[in-house]
Amino acid sequence: MTKEYVIMEIKRFVCNIFDENTYVLWDDASREAAIVDPGMADTSEEKAIDSFIADNRLKIKYILLTHAHLDHTFGAAHAREVYGTEVLGHNGDGELARNLDGQARMFHLPYRLKPLEIDHYLADNERITLGTEELVAMNLPGHSEGSLAYYAPQSDFVLTGDVLFNNGVGRTDLPGGSSQKLFSSIMTRLFTLPDSTTVFAGHGAPTTIGAEKARF
Repeated sequence: MTKEYVIMEIKRFVCNIFDENTYVLWDDASREAAIVDPGMADTSEEKAIDSFIADNRLKIKYILLTHAHLDHTFGAAHAREVYGTEVLGHNGDGELARNLDGQARMFHLPYRLKPLEIDHYLADNERITLGTEELVAMNLPGHSEGSLAYYAPQSDFVLTGDVLFNNGVGRTDLPGGSSQKLFSSIMTRLFTLPDSTTVFAGHGAPTTIGAEKARF
């Protein structure tokens, strides 16, 4: 099915040693924008995103987390300081965010990371706005207890974090993971979205809900 228009714009940046997808999305008319999963791990990655935001005269309204694993949060403190806005996520991942240093040690990474406090907890099905567009926060436990997807019904896309990928699903062997919950989240929540919905995942290339349903 051909999409006639897209209200919201989206730009993908691949960051850090995990090839994590950081997204900037914005409403073209108002220039209101959000950074989703700020994974910038060094100054060059920070500069790339900050320059894009400045060049496009975007006004960062939210910093959104799909979940609080360290590869999706490396740049959260930087983004909060630079743009003076809150970090939003789910309370199910509050402890993960506060234990980023422990996550680094678990992966034997040479980082010393400060705890991250999520400023505002989003409830399941809570709606936030960028300009005229609504984003629906969907709690999808399984990869982590507090995993969120952000669904833009008008623009027909969903940001799934590490729950659903192009030809793959998120791992469930990390703290808070559950294969039973993950597949329930995918089958009963994500796969009820229209087949035409573009999936922007936390790693890898985009796909669609219809393409991933066909693989199951």
